[in-house]
Amino acid sequence: MEQELEMRPKVKVGITHGDYNGISYEIILKTFLDPRVFEFCIPILYGSSKLASYFKKSFPAANIIFNTIQHPGQAVENKLNIINVYNEEAKVDIGLATPLAGQLAFDALEAASKDLGKGIEVLVTAPINKDNIQSDNFKFPGHTEYLAEKFGKGQELMILTSSLMKVALVTGHLPVNQVSKFLSKELIVKKLRIFEKSLKVDFAIRKARIAVLGMNPHAGDNGLLGLEEREIIIPALDEAREQGILAFGPFSSDGFFGVSDYRKYDGILAMYHDQGLIPFKTLSFDDGVNFTAGLSIIRTSPDHGTGYNIAGKNLAEPDSFRAAIMQAIDIFRNRTEWNEISANPLGFASFNNMPDQSIQDITPEGGDDL
Repeated sequence: MEQELEMRPKVKVGITHGDYNGISYEIILKTFLDPRVFEFCIPILYGSSKLASYFKKSFPAANIIFNTIQHPGQAVENKLNIINVYNEEAKVDIGLATPLAGQLAFDALEAASKDLGKGIEVLVTAPINKDNIQSDNFKFPGHTEYLAEKFGKGQELMILTSSLMKVALVTGHLPVNQVSKFLSKELIVKKLRIFEKSLKVDFAIRKARIAVLGMNPHAGDNGLLGLEEREIIIPALDEAREQGILAFGPFSSDGFFGVSDYRKYDGILAMYHDQGLIPFKTLSFDDGVNFTAGLSIIRTSPDHGTGYNIAGKNLAEPDSFRAAIMQAIDIFRNRTEWNEISANPLGFASFNNMPDQSIQDITPEGGDDL
């Protein structure tokens, strides 16, 4: 097994530098202070070698070697390869949201997106400021929606993943007062299908059990505290189960997390942003990763923002960013294995060595791409 791991080719990881006035360069540099990360990937940073050198002086990162390149094909192992999206001196205003930082965040994202599948195999995005990145070219609430337009075809799903849990959202960056109007049985079933497929293909969980949270306090108390559970969520669960999805609920979110029921399920589907992210970040902030499922490409990010309040103070921890890189690599390998099995299902299992399951359990459900 160890020999097989050593023989695996390193994954080319495209990294966008995000908002450079925040903690992005700090967490990127601190991540690659650990030489073990280079054992799994060839990193390619879309940003600025001048900015990288500037921030390198602020942190004990002398052992990181930069390699400035023009395209991913020139990337080498054991160095932080950098593709410049800006060749001038960029004014650094630590902790401030400036127009230039927003522009360069977009330029990095645009350049890396173009190279996905053409030199880089996965994308890891450092945090952006959702305000200063806005322009004629970027009119989205965040990374997720931008990438969904390019690679999603309406199948995108935000998943927050950690060693403790995987939380997906029916609605993402949406005002709370619009959530109820946006919910529908069809939308929940669609998200459950995408979630179940991602758990199977991206996370190698073949028979995923998914818990579904209610919309209202106490999951509506049988209509006393709201009708969304009775009229939308429960019918959606019924239809999902008819389609073979192991979906359970709806659960009252306070009790569900309060008594650690999240440990009993492979995935959790929340109705809206804060319902899922508040408990997730409370329990998994250090190693939490934001993964955009349902795309034709693989994209992860840390589960935190720009960190303006601690920028430049050498206080930012790289754990979530490092976890985002490792998670992207794992997903890439899981998808590769799934595609190989889908292409030749019996080529990877002999009847003498099959586990106690039916042939149907290992046969792909159509082999369509995510």
